[in-house]
Amino acid sequence: MTPFTEEVIKIIRKIPPGKVMTYGQIAREAGNPRAARQVVRVLHSMSKKHQLPWHRVINAKGQLAIPKEEANWEQRTRLEAEGVQVNTSGYVDLNQYQWFITEKRP
Repeated sequence: MTPFTEEVIKIIRKIPPGKVMTYGQIAREAGNPRAARQVVRVLHSMSKKHQLPWHRVINAKGQLAIPKEEANWEQRTRLEAEGVQVNTSGYVDLNQYQWFITEKRP
């Protein structure tokens, strides 16, 4: 496993219930701001193995970005169970629910 992948896994594990992070935000925190797609790959291939809270990761617009209807519904349901409001279009208010590891904001 690459150091970047290890860092991505550590970061995702830290996201507290009721909060979200974006793919790009995780990539930046892990040391490669241009690797948002790699974060997607890590989530896709390692979520089960590492028991990652994959549902807490959304796109930069605040939208649930999983195209498969069943997985998208599961993500919405899990977030709502943690108190995150998801609107009818599948958007989360990043101003309210985005979590930052450090005090640095984009």
